[in-house]
Amino acid sequence: MTQTFVEHAKALEKPIGIYYEHPEWFRPLFQQLDARGVAWKRIDIRDHSYTVGAGEAPFSLVFNRMSPSAWQRGLGDAIFYTLGYLAQLEAQGVRVINGFKGFSTEVSKARQLQLLESLGLGYPKAVVIHNPAQAIAAGKQIGFPLVVKPNIGGSGAGIVRFSDAAELERAVASNSLFFGIDSTALVQEFFPARGSVITRAEILGGKYLYSIQIHTTGETFDLCPADICMNTKGQELTRSACAIDAPKTGLKVEGYEAPAQMRKDVERIMQTAGIDVGGVESVIDDRDGRLLYYDINALSNFVADPERVIGFNPYARLADYLIDEAQRNESRQKTAQLMKAGEPR
Repeated sequence: MTQTFVEHAKALEKPIGIYYEHPEWFRPLFQQLDARGVAWKRIDIRDHSYTVGAGEAPFSLVFNRMSPSAWQRGLGDAIFYTLGYLAQLEAQGVRVINGFKGFSTEVSKARQLQLLESLGLGYPKAVVIHNPAQAIAAGKQIGFPLVVKPNIGGSGAGIVRFSDAAELERAVASNSLFFGIDSTALVQEFFPARGSVITRAEILGGKYLYSIQIHTTGETFDLCPADICMNTKGQELTRSACAIDAPKTGLKVEGYEAPAQMRKDVERIMQTAGIDVGGVESVIDDRDGRLLYYDINALSNFVADPERVIGFNPYARLADYLIDEAQRNESRQKTAQLMKAGEPR
């Protein structure tokens, strides 16, 4: 299979572009692309600009790896900038993996819940607000305990739990609520995960790839799967995507065979969201046994030490998928050009 894709890669007329902002997360993908001999180029957001109406783009495909948590690294402005760049690439006929529609879903927790509502799937109830003073009324509507979370989050950033109304009122009075870079927040019911277990299902090319279960401590909302350093047997995992000095979170992870209905659900979610590669997180609500989907991610770092946890390397499959999609797009463009050349004038 690899040899087939190497031949495809050599046939590409333009390189694959990897659009990213985090210097460490994507090393495993870069290594897989290099191993296949494919022509690819880093597109680092820090030095990036584009000319509106610039004509034909220099890429056969662009893989969008922009993260909504970039604001934590001083790149909050780049989140909104990225939407414009993705729109331009698509207007130029470039195949964009996790393009404008998908990234628009990624950067809005409110939009994600509305999407789940439209599909008839379970999700935590929430009220969307834009002013801290609105949190008190929203809290009465939702009930306690609850969390206040920024609409544009990433890696659990900015999420705060409140046990009662008095605690929330103190936070409002002290102006300590964090609404994030779009000044929008969700007041959302707090759901106790049964067994303190969160399930994350990964999608590649709109199709189910694998699932993991994360055993949480209840003390963190940061569930970066590549940064979980121990499996459920107590064995240390090799983390290849996150920085080597990333904090050891105390979380544990194991491979999980997701039921057929969950696989169908996450495929529907991602296809509706326009996300080609990403993950969906869910829990069983310990209060009533409901399955709740609560987070839709267009950025996957995949699980740490994947061969040990899930039995294969998802970065290898991701690299093959990107190469195949790039070749398909160039073939489509050539066909369109030939058809246009053959039209009567």
